[in-house]
Amino acid sequence: MQKLHVVPRFDDSLTYVYAEHSRVDRSGGSIGLWDQSGITELPVAAVRVLMLGPGSSITHEAVRVLADNNCLIIWCGEETVRFYAQGIGATRSSTRLIRQAALVSDPESRIQVARRMYAFRFKEVVLADLGMDQIRGLEGQRVRETYRRLSEQFDVPWHGRSYDRIKWQGGDPVNRAISAANSCLYGLCHAAIISAGYSPALGFIHTGKQLSFVYDIADLYKTECSLPTAFAIAAQDPPHLEREVRIAMRDSFRASRLIQRVIPDIKALLAEDITEEELAIYDDDPALPAPLWSPSEAPEEGSTGGPALEGADG
Repeated sequence: MQKLHVVPRFDDSLTYVYAEHSRVDRSGGSIGLWDQSGITELPVAAVRVLMLGPGSSITHEAVRVLADNNCLIIWCGEETVRFYAQGIGATRSSTRLIRQAALVSDPESRIQVARRMYAFRFKEVVLADLGMDQIRGLEGQRVRETYRRLSEQFDVPWHGRSYDRIKWQGGDPVNRAISAANSCLYGLCHAAIISAGYSPALGFIHTGKQLSFVYDIADLYKTECSLPTAFAIAAQDPPHLEREVRIAMRDSFRASRLIQRVIPDIKALLAEDITEEELAIYDDDPALPAPLWSPSEAPEEGSTGGPALEGADG
């Protein structure tokens, strides 16, 4: 029997546990993971995210205990290279989501966040005097240069980014590898975004899809993570290319400790100054009633402030 007194940290406030090929059930007042070696007891009050990989099963009682302790359950691929589904979020607070919505709804703040995202990718390039169209032009050049460099490094012919989801096997190996690698990266970023209380739909550069913010964040790491992995596997030309890409991405995530970097990077990009106390108030007491919203400014003189709602006081 094992006891996990120390668990890895998702970021400064979130801990996570990844489990595969095991059965999750209630164990006393907490939960345990049963596998061939026995039981591993989890300090459920200290775990914020439980990631269930292939071969996992979970009981109704375990789900109830995890929900009571405000622990997010994520059903994912091996080492989070796929994101399949989620349970209740890792926080009951909507503070981060409200701030994200406010930033994306105001054109000026949205542009500022988008510029920070591009600056994150460029590192040493100063973008202060450039418009968004110019920045996107530079980003296109940077990505094309990355493709060219990786093509030479791994001796893989490159004829441009092109793939057809309907005729998947008709694509060349490197394009199939890139798509497979990117989907793994999307899974990891999706898990991080959900666990921290952000919305995957409210993107700053991408827009219109439920995964727009996932694409925004994943783009920060593609040239570091998914593209080199895809070219490296394509160079080997294995018979089961997509599977080899997923395994390589899993190893890359582990080696780079990417899962621990995503949330701090998001907080920096959104210039977040939210305190842990603000986030914890509803986590400590999930049944605590929420305050009522009221306008921050009084209506202008002569304004009625909009039509009154009948029965609003009762």
